[in-house]
Amino acid sequence: MEVLNINNVSHQINEEITDNEVRMIDEDGAQLGIMPISEAMQIAIQKDLDLVKIAPTSNPPVCKVMDYGKYRYEQAKKVKEVRRHQHVVEVKEIRMSPSIGENDFKVKLRNGLKFLKEGDRLKITVRFRGREMAHTDLGEKLLTRFAEECTEFGTVDKNPKLDGRHMSMFLTPKQSRN
Repeated sequence: MEVLNINNVSHQINEEITDNEVRMIDEDGAQLGIMPISEAMQIAIQKDLDLVKIAPTSNPPVCKVMDYGKYRYEQAKKVKEVRRHQHVVEVKEIRMSPSIGENDFKVKLRNGLKFLKEGDRLKITVRFRGREMAHTDLGEKLLTRFAEECTEFGTVDKNPKLDGRHMSMFLTPKQSRN
């Protein structure tokens, strides 16, 4: 998700506006109509606020009377709030061998479930060494067993696939029902 950084957005304010005519909006959002820039500046000065060009591409450009410092502060606050509530999904990897012991499998499963509960994607990889390449079916069974154990918290995103000496499978977390 792309977050808009308010510090990079530049508005033309007050004397920076060089257009002859502008469509004017007051601080309450009411349209005041099209008027010369000098008249619009006069209204902003009388209200002790800034004249801000908010739609420079329209014809004529749209300007609004507002407290620009307060506006920038509120926008920065919104961006900060959005950042606080977003969660970056990471891909966590769990590696096993086809001859893994039962307790080791349970430890890997427990870690995998923890990652899925935290909302991260999970890549489970089985590495084959030497003669284990002749028994890739054991690795596939191990991966499907792992996926079956994780059905409560995750779903299979990509089925087991052999790539060289590694067989991988991806799990994605189930969406929490709040």
